[in-house]
Amino acid sequence: MGSLASREESKDVIDLTVIEYARAVGVDSTGYKQISFTPFDPAIKRSEAIIEGKGERFKVAKGAPQIIMSMCSRMNEETRAEANKTVQELSQKGYRTLAVARSEGNDLNNLRLVGFLPLADPPRPDSRSVIEELKTLGVKPKMLTGDNIAIAEEIAHQVSIGSKICRMPDLEGLNETEQARILEEYDGIAEIYPEDKYRIVKLLQSQGHMVGMTGDGINDSPALKQAEVGIAVANSADVAKASASIVLTELGTRQIIDAIKTSRQIYQRMLTWVINKVTKVIQFVGLLVLGFLWLHEVLVSVLGMVLVVFANDFVTMSLATDNVKHTSNPNVWNVKNITLASLVIGLLLVVEGAIAILIGMNYFHLGLGALQSFVMLMLVFTSQFRVYLVRERRHWWSSRPGRELLIVSVATIGGFALLAVYSVIIPPLTLYQVLFILGFSALFTLSLDFPKYYVFRKLGL
Repeated sequence: MGSLASREESKDVIDLTVIEYARAVGVDSTGYKQISFTPFDPAIKRSEAIIEGKGERFKVAKGAPQIIMSMCSRMNEETRAEANKTVQELSQKGYRTLAVARSEGNDLNNLRLVGFLPLADPPRPDSRSVIEELKTLGVKPKMLTGDNIAIAEEIAHQVSIGSKICRMPDLEGLNETEQARILEEYDGIAEIYPEDKYRIVKLLQSQGHMVGMTGDGINDSPALKQAEVGIAVANSADVAKASASIVLTELGTRQIIDAIKTSRQIYQRMLTWVINKVTKVIQFVGLLVLGFLWLHEVLVSVLGMVLVVFANDFVTMSLATDNVKHTSNPNVWNVKNITLASLVIGLLLVVEGAIAILIGMNYFHLGLGALQSFVMLMLVFTSQFRVYLVRERRHWWSSRPGRELLIVSVATIGGFALLAVYSVIIPPLTLYQVLFILGFSALFTLSLDFPKYYVFRKLGL
């Protein structure tokens, strides 16, 4: 009866499973013909067919037990209680159970329960490890399923998603604030309809959450589109893929972990670029203003400004491939805190520049041209070491920089040192003066790591 209520052309996974199993156990349905067929619809949670064969015509239906049993109007209470007990026992073992019924006599709506088909649909072997790793990354997975609560609780236990599961019908009648509170608190929602997924995403977003949603079917498309990150799993329907932000190309959900880690690494590179940019501007503008008000001179020539920008561009570009570590928690842009942290570092770098100017004038007794070269070299060298300072939220020595970043830094420092010593297009400096400003820039800039570490921790960067 279950195979007669299925159609191979529908490509429905459950239909195909029932048909293949019926063939495997030798069920012969050659004497029967489907007159009409209604495919499974999540809204009604069943499929139906009108069958003709062996001198009779009857209706057969298969679907969710509670739906099929509600259609069997002549089922007595004892049989109903026994049937519910059977479904409950199968659910507690993690089986998804289909009920099958057929009509009796000439009345096609007079259905009698034929029996149950328990389906084993176990989680993927990697589901538990993926969910546990998601939790370590600060993501709270929630399970949404159309199955009854007993199955949901068993599957949730198997994959370690949590033990707090509620039914979607239990949320009916509550206001949106209360529904959102319950959704935040619980680990899974059972007995949902496809349209509920969209509503759940909206309710979580109303509480300020950034929501990721996985799905594969046409009915998942609205929720995939609404979520900040819609993820269409492998073999999804085309509509689901078009609605999603990310389309997985391999079976399973392990790639979601990779996507999260990669996105957080990109964020860290972007954050480094922003902090480096702001601190560079504060330092540069601060020194120009300081020189004008203090010495009534422009401390960096026009050519020097061009060279500083030229040197900074290469090290900035190399940040795109820098070696960074993803964070263990979601990242949120906090422009205020980023600006404050950059301001502190930038002002300390202005102090470094002021000390360098004093050394150039009072220790090396440099004229204006040589002093401009001295300050220009200090800005170039500082820009290289500043990147190593701000690329790490921890201490600057906590991770190894990317190879490209190291190569660019060494080449820039060496090139500008030779430029100054051999008096190529800028006023000359002695080798001792170049080495001094190089060592001073490295020592002072990298020593700012301790106030930087404190400020970053304090502002949550």
